[in-house]
Amino acid sequence: MPDDIKDLPEGGHTRETKLADALSERYLAYALSTITARSLPDVRDGLKPVHRRLLWAMHQLRLDPATGFKKCARIVGDVMGKYHPHGDSSIYEAMVRLAQEFAARYPLVEGQGNFGNIDGDNAAAMRYTEARMTEVAKAMLEGIEEDSVDFRATYDGEEREPIVLPAAFPNLLANGAAGIAVGMATSIPPHNAGELCDAALALIADPNADLLTHIKGPDFPTGGVLVEPESAIRDAYETGRGGFRVRARWEREALKNGTWQIVVTEIPYQVQKAKLIEQIAQLLEEKKLPLLGDVRDESTDVVRLVLEPKTRAVEPAVLMETMFRATALESRFPLNMNVLDANRTPRVMGLREVLRSWLDHRHVVLVRRTEHRLAAIARRLEILDGYLIAYLNLDEVIRIIRNEDEPKPVLMATFSLTDLQTESILNMRLRALRKLEEMEIRKEHKKLTIEQKRLQGLLGSEKKRWDAIAEEIAATRAKFGDGPLGKRRTETGRILPAVLVDETAFVEREPITVILSEKGWIRAQKGHIPLDGDIRFKEGDGLLAAMHAETTDRIVIFATNGKAYTLKADALPRGRGDGQPVRLIVDLTNEDAVVTMFVHEDARRFLVAASDGKGFIVKGEDLLAEKRTGKQVLNVDPPVEASVCTPVDGDAVAVIGENRKLLVFPLDQVPEMTRGRGVQLQAYRDGGLSDAKVFRRAEGLTWTLGGRTRTETDLRPWAGNRAGAGKQPPNGFPKANRFE
Repeated sequence: MPDDIKDLPEGGHTRETKLADALSERYLAYALSTITARSLPDVRDGLKPVHRRLLWAMHQLRLDPATGFKKCARIVGDVMGKYHPHGDSSIYEAMVRLAQEFAARYPLVEGQGNFGNIDGDNAAAMRYTEARMTEVAKAMLEGIEEDSVDFRATYDGEEREPIVLPAAFPNLLANGAAGIAVGMATSIPPHNAGELCDAALALIADPNADLLTHIKGPDFPTGGVLVEPESAIRDAYETGRGGFRVRARWEREALKNGTWQIVVTEIPYQVQKAKLIEQIAQLLEEKKLPLLGDVRDESTDVVRLVLEPKTRAVEPAVLMETMFRATALESRFPLNMNVLDANRTPRVMGLREVLRSWLDHRHVVLVRRTEHRLAAIARRLEILDGYLIAYLNLDEVIRIIRNEDEPKPVLMATFSLTDLQTESILNMRLRALRKLEEMEIRKEHKKLTIEQKRLQGLLGSEKKRWDAIAEEIAATRAKFGDGPLGKRRTETGRILPAVLVDETAFVEREPITVILSEKGWIRAQKGHIPLDGDIRFKEGDGLLAAMHAETTDRIVIFATNGKAYTLKADALPRGRGDGQPVRLIVDLTNEDAVVTMFVHEDARRFLVAASDGKGFIVKGEDLLAEKRTGKQVLNVDPPVEASVCTPVDGDAVAVIGENRKLLVFPLDQVPEMTRGRGVQLQAYRDGGLSDAKVFRRAEGLTWTLGGRTRTETDLRPWAGNRAGAGKQPPNGFPKANRFE
């Protein structure tokens, strides 16, 4: 015995080991059990153990599609007691999902009673519901009694259960699978069985066939419209990882007086209708769907969601585009084909490899069924040969049986019979000793001999075996690929229309007044209040800037650090309080201050300048930066800092320095840039730039003094070129050296 094992008085022993080693060993065992025995489906039949055990138990109870139903409680009890030692609720939930037409593309269980609905309501208790297998489940079990698959002992050793089902139906891809294990997960969408069979037949004919000419994408039981690009679909199927975007199916329904409404008839897979309506109603209440007026659920057993536009001027396509972006009317179903291969090893497979694995499994099933049938034929032929010998020597056989104490060895020695043949003759009934019966035996013997040669030829030729598998798949395709069940439900190949939706469509447009104080506090008040009215601030603070805006606007703040910051108007603090410090919204230090604030407008330009007199023209789009760190537009270095950011609305520039010198020059002398230091606007011997303004020379230069506006039209004394020194401003110019 190893040194680390110690005997105990009761006869057991303990092993000294590190806690970390013990935990890792036990957790690894748990993880492997979760992966192989709970969460990941087998690539051959597409089932997890609980589903396989459910079908096997129903098969044992003879719940075929042609028979009656049995209580689900009886089925769950058999599964839990004989095969699956887990909770009854988890078994019943798995069974319910196999029966739900909106959850399983090809249900394996036919339910009778309340099995839940697409709204997310649960099924009735198992004591109230009944179930039996469907034709699809019957196809999954076809040939299981013919030694087509291996069996193993159940958890208690009293029963036997199949390791995998024969699976004449491509269940893994047809019904899909989802599961979460330890460190890995699987997510496989359902597909159309007819397309899968076509792809499998193409794969048999040509191993390099393009499968996507047959498989157009997932086929969800709830329908919808697949809007994923073909290139993304191909890449996902090749790698086994990706995703598929699915949108609800909708149509415009005309009403009286030119009004209309949207009717949604199909919703994405695994989206609960009740929660979807709740989500839409919540967004509607929060005014995040400004184009939508109301939502109603008029569904019966058919989905019918009615969306009313706020006005009939709204474009239906634009309304639905906003709905797709904001709600679960568009959802993404992930693809992660992580399955257990034939060796019970978890790995991610592509579409071709998954289909190939199913075909290889069907090949194994065919060989095993053929060998099982050949063994049965050989046994029957051996018995029939014995019967024929008995008929040819009937009188002698009767004599031996009547006169001998031990007729068996005498018969075997006299006619060279085998043990099986002798036992069959001795067990023969007297009524079988007819001439007509002899003819039937010879006919059966001939028929079995022909079948035996055919099956031996099948085992001896791989081409014949694959031809036989192709015939089986073609029969499956004819049975499940046609008719209402096989018709494709999810539309594919649709090219998304080019619908341009302004992001502001998601925000309710309301008038607000944005107020910025001298101390850097910003807030918004509802409505457009007078900018020259009584706006209150806390003691020691005052108004720096105020402007009218809409909640859909973007506010640009230009600071002394040369950076531009963008704020969404609807995100500004509301109310009549002090608001919020700008430095908490954007990345301003205590030394930085706001130079100006304005509402962004497309195609608008601005003149930016630093205190050293250098500047340039920048497009409004280049000032946008919706991140807290802002965007460096004007490069400044201490002690230089940004001084001006004024809109370009004219053909001339007026600059005034701290030395009280005014200069006017043409706007075209200032270059347009995206960022940098710019060019010298005005030269200074002492001080720096105080203010700058762009104006229309024909209208004259204006400034504000004492609440009154003055205009100077004769600007010849101050006219010059960029980088000039300038002259003293006209009488009446503000002493603060500011135009406004």
